[in-house]
Amino acid sequence: MQLVLWDIDHTLVATRGVGRELSALAFERTLGVPMREQAKIDGITEAVIFRETAKLHGIETGRDDFERFARELEAAHVERSADLRERGHALPGAASVLERLAGVSGVVQTVVTGNVRRVAQIKLEIFGLDHYIRWDFGAYGEDADERPDLVRLALRLSGGVPSRDAVLIGDTPADVAAGRAVGVSVIGVATGRSSESELRAVGAELVLGDLTDAERVLKWVAKTQTRA
Repeated sequence: MQLVLWDIDHTLVATRGVGRELSALAFERTLGVPMREQAKIDGITEAVIFRETAKLHGIETGRDDFERFARELEAAHVERSADLRERGHALPGAASVLERLAGVSGVVQTVVTGNVRRVAQIKLEIFGLDHYIRWDFGAYGEDADERPDLVRLALRLSGGVPSRDAVLIGDTPADVAAGRAVGVSVIGVATGRSSESELRAVGAELVLGDLTDAERVLKWVAKTQTRA
């Protein structure tokens, strides 16, 4: 098996500000105070974002608080799914690459994301990308604080796939660092806040401006298969 590990936000989809609005709604419903500011989010897991955002408001939180927040965040995404569909979008080339990879013998696709599982599923369902993903092999924002641990978990859940048989695709230096920490080949996609040069500088082995060149992604996955 060749495992492709996808990041979601700014790699496959963009929510165009709706995601922050829904986080603010869930935050207020959980802790009873408006979210005045939010902690750093790029490449960070949802549990850490929630905890650090609460600290910015002078609030210490525990696991129970985060689990309530995760439920409220899921509910908010369901309630505002029409807004998300209208204002957000699948990024250029995402559907084509997912479909092409799904047709390659031996390739299985899943996600390694800071989103909690149900929110990850809702986002990809809304934009028609969900049916390419093996959700049970994925690792999510409630599973670990650090992204390398999410990569390790996904490898384990997929039946112990060796790191040499996996490719991670993401848009942030944190994605690149997570893959490199575990020995997974990384494709950096400059569709978020990080430039191609920034992704290359932190060690992405292949860097793309976007996902519209599906052939390059397929060739890289095939190359990794051969190397494995």
